[in-house]
Amino acid sequence: MPPRRHLTARRVRLGTELRKLREATGMKAREAAALLGADSVQMSQIESGVAGVSSARVRRLAAHYACTDEGLIEALAAMATDRTRGWWEEYRGVLPPVNLDLAEAEHHATFLREVVISYVPGLFQTPDYARAVFGYMRPELPDSELTPRVEHRMRRRTVIEGDTPTPYEAIVHEFALRIRVADRQVSRAQLAQILDLTEREHVTVRVIPIDQDGFGGAGASMMYMGGPVPQLDTGLREAATGTAFIDAEPQLSTLRTLFRKVEKATLGPAASRDFIHRLSKEL
Repeated sequence: MPPRRHLTARRVRLGTELRKLREATGMKAREAAALLGADSVQMSQIESGVAGVSSARVRRLAAHYACTDEGLIEALAAMATDRTRGWWEEYRGVLPPVNLDLAEAEHHATFLREVVISYVPGLFQTPDYARAVFGYMRPELPDSELTPRVEHRMRRRTVIEGDTPTPYEAIVHEFALRIRVADRQVSRAQLAQILDLTEREHVTVRVIPIDQDGFGGAGASMMYMGGPVPQLDTGLREAATGTAFIDAEPQLSTLRTLFRKVEKATLGPAASRDFIHRLSKEL
């Protein structure tokens, strides 16, 4: 297949997983390329996501790599043949690629878990809340650039509001619920929206009270996205250099452990809903 015009996190992930399988065998890239009748440059392009690869070639490589995990092989083959052009593609060239990669990753996730400390989760945000956040963080943006960011954030909610919603568990700190990114009216509407979403069976919200003892997770913000098989789970964290997608198992294990630790500091779902309801009455 010819080199792809646009690299996405999903395409890069497919190449990364093929490279991991190859390296586990000790096979050189040129040796794997020879198995496909290709050269080392083509293999490098496949493993970097620049060039596509057919499902047949994925299975052929897996066989030579002695991979016997049928679930993983089929998941990789499905990624190779996936030609989904989701709604996020409308924003290519308008928003940074990471925004599109996040929407695509959420679309393909089998479950979503998120921890937020400073802001209401993006999947919960109202248009007014999102506009206030984007406008504050990027005050130099004209409305022509601010509006697409808000629209994109609203459309991401299809993963939890669509016909086949994805199970979503959000852990939110009380601080994020209390801080007024705009005014009292926007805060009330935001809390009301969260309460509405908690009525859905696939949405779980847990609150960390501000007076919780022993909580040292102020930097715990993260998202964890389930893959079709555990090896294809994906993590996401905000760093000083930008948003980072995580696929290495040691780091994914760290995120899973972090989520469990933070979860211990939360109120249960019912108590969290009552907490948000009381808070909304205080505003």
